[in-house]
Amino acid sequence: MVRPLVALGTSDPSAVLRGLEAALAGGPALLPVAESAPALPTPAPADVPRRVALVVETSGSTGTGKRVALSSEALLAGAAAADAALGGPGGWVLALPTHYIAGLNVLTRSVAAGTTPSIVAPGHFDAAAFADAADRLVTGPAAPRRYTSLVPVQLARVLDDERATSALAGFDAVLVGGQATPAPLRQRAVDAGVHVVTTYGASETSGGCVYDGVPFGTVGTELVDGELWLRGPMLAEGYLGDDERTASTFVERDGHRWYRTGDAATIEDGTVRVLGRLDDVVISGGEKVPLGLVERLVRELPGQESAVVTRRASGEWGEVPVVVTARPLDLERVRAHVGAALGRAARPADVLVLDEVPMLASGKPDRRAIRSIADPSAAS
Repeated sequence: MVRPLVALGTSDPSAVLRGLEAALAGGPALLPVAESAPALPTPAPADVPRRVALVVETSGSTGTGKRVALSSEALLAGAAAADAALGGPGGWVLALPTHYIAGLNVLTRSVAAGTTPSIVAPGHFDAAAFADAADRLVTGPAAPRRYTSLVPVQLARVLDDERATSALAGFDAVLVGGQATPAPLRQRAVDAGVHVVTTYGASETSGGCVYDGVPFGTVGTELVDGELWLRGPMLAEGYLGDDERTASTFVERDGHRWYRTGDAATIEDGTVRVLGRLDDVVISGGEKVPLGLVERLVRELPGQESAVVTRRASGEWGEVPVVVTARPLDLERVRAHVGAALGRAARPADVLVLDEVPMLASGKPDRRAIRSIADPSAAS
């Protein structure tokens, strides 16, 4: 059995909300599409399997495009478990694009709670507009709590604005995800009275399913050859039109269906610590250097919360780490800081200071664009 798949532009988040409500209730499946985003190479199908309620297109910051198919059961299971982990249902401020799973998560949780999200106008994120949306948020007895979801760069902009910071401190929880949250940024938020909850997840897991390193609800975790695997009722059906990728990413093990994240991680006392992408490693002078860990260390330095570490080819060393940032950073200082923690091979070879670090609409760094800047030969 199938149902129609309806593509809907995301310039009007309220229309996306209505489309998602219909999809969750059994109507046509929804494919939110950013009007400004490049189309994937293959057109979306007119119909999808009956179980599919939502399709999320993702080109990713490093990988190839895919269409993640999610069922109503997966989306609502993730929403219910998240509400339980946060302390109950509430009203949401939507500050994220609705063609990304994090923004769609806000809408799903609003639908599940019977609340109407207060929407920050799409486009360039503005702290004052966020404060206005927070003022408009209405809650009720059945869902009295106040929530929002941000990426780190948005959190930093809010904390630079006194009124927006005051508004944020009035939320019961502020989910921050999409990428690792720098420790200094999180501390700034805590010092301002903001209840930050760091999240980890993907479109394939109906969004965030690990809060502050702890899987919520019935989510299970396992490390297989250093790769983080996740299981639970929130997993996607797979990838539309790509059975091979579905079979390699969603696997059966020990009687459970697992999602292979592609991330390196550690699990200690039930707490997950994601170290970065397994394939995001350079071999420099014969030594493996995980760029995610280098980036985490760079972001510990004052003013470098949004710095990005990428790779560059080197005739002498093979490949070397390079820091790309919008704020001045002394090369010797960062080399000493990184080298003290990870050794000589991990020390960045260069710091590139740009007027603005390329970003995706989701608030994540555009790593392909960044790498082409740091190493033009990689784009040829």
